[in-house]
Formats: sequence, C-alpha cells, structure tokens
Amino acid sequence: MCLIENPLAESALSFPILECIHIISFSFSVGTIALVDFRLLDLGMRRQTPAELLKTTSAWTLIGLVLMIFSGLLLFSDDPEMYVQNGAFVIKMVCLLAAIVFNYTIHRRAAWSKETSASGKVVACVSLALWGSVVFGGIFIAFVNPGSGSGLDLGR
Repeated sequence: MCLIENPLAESALSFPILECIHIISFSFSVGTIALVDFRLLDLGMRRQTPAELLKTTSAWTLIGLVLMIFSGLLLFSDDPEMYVQNGAFVIKMVCLLAAIVFNYTIHRRAAWSKETSASGKVVACVSLALWGSVVFGGIFIAFVNPGSGSGLDLGR
C-alpha cells in the first residue's frame, strides 16, 4: 500500500503560509461583500448604488471565495479527523455554506433592487452576521478541544 505524504507536513512554514493565504482571500471576499452591506445600510459609499458596488466588486468576491475554499481544503487535509470532531469548525462550515448561499441569492437580489428599503437593511444585517459567524468559528477552532468535557481548552 502506498501512502501519500501530505505536502503540509514537509515544511514547518507551509501551514502558516497557507493559513495567511486563506485569511487574506477571506478578507477579500468578505470585505467586498461588507462594502455592499454597508451601502445597503446607507453607511457610506453614497455615490454608488448597492447594485453598482456589487457589479464592481463581484469579481474580487468570487476570486476571494475560490482561493479561500481551495486553501481551506488544503488546510483541512492536514488533519481532517481533528477538524470534523471540532464543534467550532462544524459551526464555521454550516455558517459558511449559509453565507455563500445567502450571498448569491437573497443578498444579491437586495443589492440589485432599485430602492433602499428596510428589507435591504435586514438583508445586510443578516449577511454581516453570517460572515461574522464564519470569522468567529474560524477563530475558535484553535480553542475548542473535542476531547474535553466542556469543549473548550483554554490552556488549563
């Protein structure tokens, strides 16, 4: 039987570099989505409509999402069993899926709407909450220990 060595195990720097790529690409995608959200909330960028912002940022959002997902899959390959058993990771994945689906359906429809409405503000708040949940889930992966009774390992 031939075992394939994970390339992340070959260098001490490969995982942190890949994680930086993951975070930067996430910042691109979520940052561009947040710009549209803030415009839907009427918090800046008033010279452009939400639709114009969406059109301008769509390519950056997609590039960021593709790089984020690809780098995330590579990070996951380092220790899939640990990630699957980690509650924060599972929550992050559920929120990520919900955020992506929401972004390309309801959020997009609200941004293309001709008038800024209360429903557009609600959509923006939900979008920010979903993406914020992905961020918090990612942060807490390092602090959640699936083997402990409480689920949290705070170095005690």
